[in-house]
Amino acid sequence: MIAVPAYPAGADLLHGKVVVVTAAAGTGIGSAAAKRCLEEGARVVVSDAHERRLGEKAEELAGSGEVHAIPCDVTDETRVQALVDGAVERFGRIDVLVNNAGLGGSRSIVDMSDEEWSRVLDVTLNGTFRMTRAVLRRFIAQGGGGAVVNNASVIGWRAQAEQAHYAAAKAGVMALTRCAAVDVAAHGIRVNAVAPSLAMHPYLAKVTTDELLAELTEREVSGRAAEPWEVANVMVFLASDYASYLTGEVVSVSSQHA
Repeated sequence: MIAVPAYPAGADLLHGKVVVVTAAAGTGIGSAAAKRCLEEGARVVVSDAHERRLGEKAEELAGSGEVHAIPCDVTDETRVQALVDGAVERFGRIDVLVNNAGLGGSRSIVDMSDEEWSRVLDVTLNGTFRMTRAVLRRFIAQGGGGAVVNNASVIGWRAQAEQAHYAAAKAGVMALTRCAAVDVAAHGIRVNAVAPSLAMHPYLAKVTTDELLAELTEREVSGRAAEPWEVANVMVFLASDYASYLTGEVVSVSSQHA
């Protein structure tokens, strides 16, 4: 197994930028992305549908930089717009959106209900659409420029049992990323996505069987899952000026294809 590398110090890659991160409560990729953005010099608005956990996360992150919490359910257009308006009211503008909100689950398609299918699609795909649309409109109103970073998944490319709804949603996020990038390129706005394979955190361990986690880990030539901050590092790169010529791309954050 390849050892986890040392946690990297910030290098001011996002100095002066205002970043909005959805689904940032808890211990997963969203909270890691918020922390890395703060460490890279950004001011960060964290959001989540879980208000108590969001407040706790904001307090925890406050030691890393200037952070503001705004609760939001990405399935509610009114609350999505309130998040965008609240971020602008607090910091004056938005420069980066990290779309991390998503919902999974395991169910064979022959047993899946309409409600299960629709719930996963509404949070994971429609929520990404709603947030992207609202922030792109803001970017254009600001005079252009800005970056959107979506959280997709390698499951959008490959088949896995009992994941039809989640895979369809993540494949949709990939297609949304490519098409949105074309729509707003003339405004100097970039839209990209990451596609992690396996990033381990306590919530994933709670909702996934040990057997499946072991199977997924075996697919990684590194012999381990990614740390959430390793995925967040790629998000920071895509949000930064180092990715100035990169748009409409989905970057695999995975050791499966080494």
